[in-house]
Amino acid sequence: MKTSGKNWIRKILLGCAGIAIFLVIWQLLISTGVISDRTMSTPKQVLDTFLIKLSSKAPDGATVQEHFFSSIKLAMMGFFAAMAVGIPMGLLMGYFKAARMFLNPVFEIIRPVPPIAWIPIVIMFLGIGMPAKVFIVFVAAFVPCVINSYTGVKLTNPVYINVAKTMGASHWRIFTKICIPSAVPMIFTGIRISLGSSWSTLVAAEMLASTSGLGYMIQMGRTIIRPDIILVGMLVIGCTGALMSFILGRIEKHIAPWRNR
Repeated sequence: MKTSGKNWIRKILLGCAGIAIFLVIWQLLISTGVISDRTMSTPKQVLDTFLIKLSSKAPDGATVQEHFFSSIKLAMMGFFAAMAVGIPMGLLMGYFKAARMFLNPVFEIIRPVPPIAWIPIVIMFLGIGMPAKVFIVFVAAFVPCVINSYTGVKLTNPVYINVAKTMGASHWRIFTKICIPSAVPMIFTGIRISLGSSWSTLVAAEMLASTSGLGYMIQMGRTIIRPDIILVGMLVIGCTGALMSFILGRIEKHIAPWRNR
C-alpha cells in the first residue's frame, strides 16, 4: 500500500512538472518574440480571460459554463448513441459470421468517410438543429466503438472457446460468457477513443448555426481575432476530455479488474 501511494504521488508530481515546463516554454516563446503576442496569448492572459468568462457573456454571448453545458449535452448525446449502436454491432460482427457478412460491407463503406464530410448531406436531411449536430458527433464516435468491440471478440483465446464447445455450450452462451468478458478491455479502449472523437468533432458540429457551445466559442474567437478566447475553449475541451478519460479508467478497473493483474 505504501509503495502504491508513493507511485501515485510520483505520478502527480511528474504530471505537474510536465505542465509547469510546458507553461514556462509557452511564456518564453512569447516573451522572446519567437511567437508574436498578436497571434498568441500568454498563459496569464488565458487564465484572466477564463476567470472573466465565468461571469461575463461578452464578447460571444455566453459564459464558459453555458458554453460547457451546451457542448457536453451535444457530445454526450452523440457519444452514448454511438456506444448503444456501435458496441453491440461490433460484438455481433466479431463472433457471428452471418452478422459480419451482412453488416461489414456497409460499415467498410462508411468507416473511411470523415465526420465533416457528412455535414452537407446532414443539413439537407436534418436541417441545422440539435439532431444534425448529434448525428455528426455520433458518426465520429461510432467507428471506434465498432472496430474495438469487433477486435476484442476476435482476440478471445480460442482455447476457452474450444473448451466451452467440448462442454456442450451453445454459441450464444459462448458469446455472452466468454467472448464479451474477454472483449471488455478492448471495448473500453474503443470508448476512450470514441469519447475523444466526440469532443474533437464538437467544433465541426457546432458550426451548424450554433449560438452557444465550446466549438462556437472557438469560432467566435477566430472571427473577432481573440486568441485568448480560442485557447480558453480549447483548454476546457482538453481538460474535460482528460477528466472523462480518467473516470473511464477508474470504471474499467472495477468492471474488468483482471486486466490489471
